[in-house]
Amino acid sequence: MDLMIEGLRVLVTAGANGIGRATARAFAAEGAKVHVCDVDEAALAALAESDPEITRSICDVSDRKAVARLFEETLGALGGLDCLVNNAGIAGPTGRVDEITPEDWDSCIAVDLTGQFNCTRLAVQHLKQSANASIVNLSSQAGKHGFPLRSPYGAAKWGVIGFTKALSAELGEFGIRANAICPGLVEGPRIQSVIANKARSFNISHEEMTARLFSGVSIKRFVDPADIAKQIVFLASPFGKTISGQEISVCGDTRMLA
Repeated sequence: MDLMIEGLRVLVTAGANGIGRATARAFAAEGAKVHVCDVDEAALAALAESDPEITRSICDVSDRKAVARLFEETLGALGGLDCLVNNAGIAGPTGRVDEITPEDWDSCIAVDLTGQFNCTRLAVQHLKQSANASIVNLSSQAGKHGFPLRSPYGAAKWGVIGFTKALSAELGEFGIRANAICPGLVEGPRIQSVIANKARSFNISHEEMTARLFSGVSIKRFVDPADIAKQIVFLASPFGKTISGQEISVCGDTRMLA
């Protein structure tokens, strides 16, 4: 299926690993021009070797000066912007709310929620000039369900959905659509770290914690990052031209989080 996005100019934050890397590659496979940023210099270097057509910047999205530099470099590489994928995020701390330090709370919110604001506010003026403009924000099933021992992450991801809906309402008149993707339990090292930390908090085994998490999921397997990438690329294509303001789950039907 031709998604008709050849030459689409795309910025993917945290694009050197995981969902971000899968998304950057999925866009590039369809002929889009892709720029990514990441805080992981080694991963960016590896991406330069494996995918030289994808241009790159080092950037912490919670740092507004770094984001300003990112946009200068992105526009220099792409010549404009049609799609922003706000993928950057961190897992944040694991613990009861009274055990979490203010510094850990602030760090999680700064990257997972404020980082999306930092990028979006600079993207809008360029997206207004596009004939096929879109923003895709990464939320989570933690943005739709309570997630015990993960209050900073959950608060940030609920905030992403509210931010997305506000963007859709504000920017629709300019032809810019905005959607949130809500992944479930995504295969990779991050979810394994979360499971390990929660298992320690509950004093149970890694295997038992994994089973608890999947107890509220209909399709009991980890989500492939490539499946999330395909959904994002579709939303950025002309086939997604009237999809906006939505929180779209790619989660195997997650009904609750343990």
